[in-house]
Amino acid sequence: MNDQIRMRAPETSRRAAPGPAPGPASETAPGAALGGGPTVGYLDYARVGPLAPEATTALANATALAGRSGPADLDRLFARSDAARVSAARLLDARPHEIALAPSTSNGLFTAAAALRGPGTVLVPRDEFPANVYPWIRFAGRGGPDVRLVEPDGPRHISPDLLRRHLTPDVTALTVSAVDSLTGHVAPLAALKEILGPERLLVVDAIQGLGAVPLDVDAADILVSGGQKWLRAGWGAAFLLIRDRCAERLGPGLGGWAGVTDPFAARHPAPPLSGAAAHLATNPDFPAAAAIGAAVDGLLERGGPAAAGTRIRATLAELLDRARRAGAEVLLDGLGERDRAGIGTFRLPGHDPLAVHQVLEAAGVITTRRGEWIRLSPHVSTPPAAVDLFAEALHALTRRTSHFRTSTTSTSSTSSTSSTSSTSRAINPDTHAHTPRSQEPTCPTT
Repeated sequence: MNDQIRMRAPETSRRAAPGPAPGPASETAPGAALGGGPTVGYLDYARVGPLAPEATTALANATALAGRSGPADLDRLFARSDAARVSAARLLDARPHEIALAPSTSNGLFTAAAALRGPGTVLVPRDEFPANVYPWIRFAGRGGPDVRLVEPDGPRHISPDLLRRHLTPDVTALTVSAVDSLTGHVAPLAALKEILGPERLLVVDAIQGLGAVPLDVDAADILVSGGQKWLRAGWGAAFLLIRDRCAERLGPGLGGWAGVTDPFAARHPAPPLSGAAAHLATNPDFPAAAAIGAAVDGLLERGGPAAAGTRIRATLAELLDRARRAGAEVLLDGLGERDRAGIGTFRLPGHDPLAVHQVLEAAGVITTRRGEWIRLSPHVSTPPAAVDLFAEALHALTRRTSHFRTSTTSTSSTSSTSSTSSTSRAINPDTHAHTPRSQEPTCPTT
């Protein structure tokens, strides 16, 4: 065993939940969980993907190994990280040495930003999720390239034409999300890389697409993705892919003792390791590595992103169709099938979005609210009953509101202020009975 590896204390607070089994909703509670997993109406995988069964098992087994003291047990635990990198290489069409395990997507992006040295400019779409903005801003002026925030020219967060207009000679890289976290738009990675050419780097935050739909991963020079969303592997491990074609252009950045050839040399600094390992600050979280590796293996055994994408997109299309029937406006409606990943967002004109979100939740339909928009993000494991549950909640909401408006018109002509207040109560009669809880109260994620 490589003597540079040092065991970290295992996490003791990680939650584990197996995936749901298709079946009807519980008769005792709207959208009740099936088999102890997520509720039938759980449509929030773009925020958090409850652990897949194989990830749950791998995490438990690795944590058990971490609680033992035998050398063979520790060797088996440490080997989980190498196995996870091999699994990631299969998923990303890469070589295992091109992949390192980072603690999170954000950490991986900070690693990339620290490794990309100036001079030059990195293009960052202004409407990127902030995890893919702050790393570049923080290292600009500290040896990293300058940052140019690119204003969108439409609802899509990046397009080839937009990139061409900003491709000045000083540009050395573009960083972009593979899938936009609000609209679900899939960035045309292959087209963007073709415009950038071999001398400029394409950095990809893939967390909202990896494991959900096929992505043009070959186009990415650097790619980062955590496992807590579509891979359903929980927190603590992320893949950091650094292709050989760009490795020599990157400095060691955040690379620490785990990223050098002789961490126990008498004198330092020691030369960096080859490949992505040069950017390791320390050892990975081995139980988390086991979970993300097992989740990827399970995904590949079931047909990989292509099979997952077919199921997820079909379910999302049904959900959005039901929303349209209820009078909803879909954000970025009209996207081609391959241009939208597993995320769809809607709003109901004339309805308070907070009330809509609460009505859905009360019916057992779990979503994310972003301002006036409600985000839907189903998974392969989402059963058909979830679509019916969602449609029934919207139907009840719109029917109740329509009945209230008709009743109000026929009985009185009250002030607009009173009407607005009454309409809000009609949308959700229970709203006044409690203080509405905020969306994402403790963990605001993408």
